[in-house]
Amino acid sequence: MSNIQLTIGNITGARVDAIVNAANSALQRGGGVCGAIHAAAGPQLQEACNEIERVDGIRCPVGEARITEAGNLPAGYVIHAVGPRYQVDEPSDELLASAYQHSYRLALEHDCLTVAVPAISCGIFCYPLEQAARIALAASSEPGFAALDIRFYLFDQTIYDVWAAAMTP
Repeated sequence: MSNIQLTIGNITGARVDAIVNAANSALQRGGGVCGAIHAAAGPQLQEACNEIERVDGIRCPVGEARITEAGNLPAGYVIHAVGPRYQVDEPSDELLASAYQHSYRLALEHDCLTVAVPAISCGIFCYPLEQAARIALAASSEPGFAALDIRFYLFDQTIYDVWAAAMTP
């Protein structure tokens, strides 16, 4: 099983091999976690995102992830995971799990063993925290990701408490 840790903090300062960004399909700077990551990384991050080829007008479908260099962040890479909008992008639960799984596969493919991860889809995409926590932790605990040190960086005490409760058997 993966080593999974929870912390309340700013993901942009994580000293890890890769930081997962809660991204949008266009891989454009957004608000929330995405905006904070882009601001800390500098313009190089958006330039790297812009180099990813668009397919049917999007750079990354919902439930998938793409990887770029990390600009000014202390991490080596940013993995841009596109989670679903709750009850808009269906099947939401499967797409959310897939966003985490794609992120972890990219991390392993790029020899990243330490990964900082936010609560994907829990901001403006309105995913219920308890449901998102169960999905995120189940995806993070899959045997194929056992080599990873996964560190969830959670925005505040409320989200932390929900994730901590979901980790308790």
